[in-house]
Amino acid sequence: MKKNIIYIGVAVLAGLFAGYLIFGDKTSGLKEHNHLEEVNSDQKWTCSMHPQIMQLEPGDCPICGMDLTRAQNEDDYVSSDQFKMTKNAMALANIQTMIVSQDSIEDNVLTLSGKIKENEEANAVQSGYFSGRIERLYINSVGETVSQGQLMATIYSPELVAAQQELLTAVTLRTSQPQLYEAVRNKLKLWKLSEKQINQIEASEKIKENFPIYASVSGTVSKKLVEQGDYIKQGQPLFSISDLSTVWAVFDVYENQLALIRKGQKINIATNAYPDTKYDAKIVFIDPVLDENTRTVEVRVELNNKEKLFKPGMFVSGTVITKNINKEQKNIVIPASAVLWTGKRSLVYVKTHKSEPIFEMREVTIGDQNNKMYTVYSGLQPGEAIVTHGTFTVDAAAQLQGKRSMMNNETVN
Repeated sequence: MKKNIIYIGVAVLAGLFAGYLIFGDKTSGLKEHNHLEEVNSDQKWTCSMHPQIMQLEPGDCPICGMDLTRAQNEDDYVSSDQFKMTKNAMALANIQTMIVSQDSIEDNVLTLSGKIKENEEANAVQSGYFSGRIERLYINSVGETVSQGQLMATIYSPELVAAQQELLTAVTLRTSQPQLYEAVRNKLKLWKLSEKQINQIEASEKIKENFPIYASVSGTVSKKLVEQGDYIKQGQPLFSISDLSTVWAVFDVYENQLALIRKGQKINIATNAYPDTKYDAKIVFIDPVLDENTRTVEVRVELNNKEKLFKPGMFVSGTVITKNINKEQKNIVIPASAVLWTGKRSLVYVKTHKSEPIFEMREVTIGDQNNKMYTVYSGLQPGEAIVTHGTFTVDAAAQLQGKRSMMNNETVN
C-alpha cells in the first residue's frame, strides 16, 4: 500500500514537470506579446471624415461607419495656430489649393449695392398755418396721391374767427381808415387765406368757423402726422408729401474703393423687380463724411421715375467701369470662393507646408470684385498657397480641433 502511494506521488511530480516544459515557453511568449502591446499603446485610430473620433484600437467610425485609419502624430512644425488634416480627408472633400501671385490689373468692373430712396430735394411738408382743432381729415392714409390745391383738412380756429370779426369791422372803416383795413387783410393772407376767400367773407358779412387746408404741392403722402380731432399749433406739420417723379439710388462704397469713384461717373443700374432692364445714370453726389461704423460712404444717383417703376425701399445694384490709373501696378488676385466672410473680417486658409496638409487661418484685406476674383491688399504674400475649393470643410476641421476659425478668432487649446 505504501509503495502505491509513493508511485502515485512520483507520477504527479513527473506530470507537473512535463507541463512546465510544454507550456512554460508559451507563457513567456504571452508575456512578451503583452509587453509589445504596452509599448504600442500610444497608437490611435481616427476617422477620415470625423477627425474628432479617436480610439485606441481599429474599428468602425461610430458616426458614419467608415473604417478607422491610423492617426498621424503631430509633427514639430505644427504651431498652435495651425492644424493638420489627413490626406484621405482632403481627397474625400475635394479640397483644392492654388499658389497666389501678383497680376497687373486692367480696367475693373465695380459692383455696388444700394437702395431706392425718396428725392429729399423734392419733398415738402404740409403745415397748418393757424392754430386750432382738426375738424375733418380728407387724407387718411400714407401712399395717397394728392394734387396741388386739393382739399386735405378743415380746421376750427378761434384766432381765425377773431380775425374775421376784425375784417368785418375794418370794412366799415375802409374809407376813414384804409391802412387799418389793408393791415387786417394782410394778416389773413399770412395765414394763407386767398384773395378770393377774403372777398367772400366781406361779401357774405358772415364769420366762417371751419377753414380748409389745401395741398401746396402735388405728390404722394409719405407721412401722416396728425389725426382727426387733434389740436395743432401754428406751423405744425400735418403731412409729408414726396414727389416721386424723381428718386435717388443710394449706394454704399467702401473706404478702399473711394479712389475709383468720382462725381459725374457713369453707372449702370439693375433691379430685382425688372432684371431684364438696365438703367443708365450718373453719380451726382458723394457724401463727404465716412460712416465710422460701416466704413462706407454714400454715393447718390438721381433717377427719372415718371412711370413710377422705382419704389422707395427697393434694392438695386450698380455697375461702374473703373479705370486703373497705373497699368503697371500689380496686386494679388484670388478667387471669390477662397474668401470666408464673418461680418467685418475676410478670411482665407493658407497651406503652410509644401508636402503636408497643414493649414492656418489668415485675415486679409480685400478690395474690388472683378469676374469672381478679389484684389487682396494685405494678408497674403506671393508664393503662398491658399484653399480655393472646400474652404468651409477646412474651417470645420479647424473648429473641431479647437483652432482659430470663422466662429472663433482665438485658439481654444
